[in-house]
Amino acid sequence: MNRILPSAALAGLTACAIQPAAPVDGLERMLASHDSATAALEQWCEQQGLANPARVIAEQAPGQLVPDPADLRALLGVGADDPLGSRHVRLTCGGRLLSQAQNWYVPSRLTGEMNAILASTTTPFGKVAAPLGFKRELIETRQGAGPDCPAGTVLFQRALLRLPDGRPLAHVLECYAASALH
Repeated sequence: MNRILPSAALAGLTACAIQPAAPVDGLERMLASHDSATAALEQWCEQQGLANPARVIAEQAPGQLVPDPADLRALLGVGADDPLGSRHVRLTCGGRLLSQAQNWYVPSRLTGEMNAILASTTTPFGKVAAPLGFKRELIETRQGAGPDCPAGTVLFQRALLRLPDGRPLAHVLECYAASALH
């Protein structure tokens, strides 16, 4: 299933009001109910009993998940000379793989401390940048694998994270693993 959803279509969803028909639908709705995928995944892990405590870790993965999108700089609202940060991570909870993600972000829109944390720890981007109050704008969601994701992917999402003033902070591609469901 391939759906491109405007963020307005996702407004008002709450995790407590959702009765999923299938585990992947439940995960997709949980993600839609949060601005931070990290916060959604921690709540998902707790509700599904996947880890105690439900703490998401961002393990650096080698290389890039996918090449830089051709429209990346336009999406992030930066010029050709503006530096970009990038992280390819495996998000885990209790040792269980939840997703692989490629995140491109604008370091100048983060604090120096936030940039240092991203460069030197396993703290997920969503936790690091949470004090900025970003909003998640879902661009695309697709159940199943696809050309952008590794085998075993059950859900793909592409999103922009926007600061309260509307400026883009990050562009993310997320490939959620079957192991996140059970």
